[in-house]
Amino acid sequence: MNYTKVKFEIYIPPTHLEQFMEAINKTGALTIGNYDYCFSTTEVTGYFKPLKGSKPYLGKENNLSIEKEIKIEFQCHKDLALEVINVIKNIHPYEEPVYNIIPIIN
Repeated sequence: MNYTKVKFEIYIPPTHLEQFMEAINKTGALTIGNYDYCFSTTEVTGYFKPLKGSKPYLGKENNLSIEKEIKIEFQCHKDLALEVINVIKNIHPYEEPVYNIIPIIN
């Protein structure tokens, strides 16, 4: 199946939202027509337990963490996906950032 756009879902602490979205917008990924900064957010609760050897941004080793997070959603051309992934890896504070990339067929 052919597709030209993808949808990103990214989970991030609320404290990093503004800086994070500014960096993603600079890639052109948040531009739709004559608009930029086109994205939505939802407040969510993330659950995770840092295992031995981890270096968590939040939480403590071997303790279940329950943290407020922001789920960011946006669509962009698939050719920008690798650039967005690089932004995620360079700016996201988590040791293992969680993000999903979904092909958009319509």
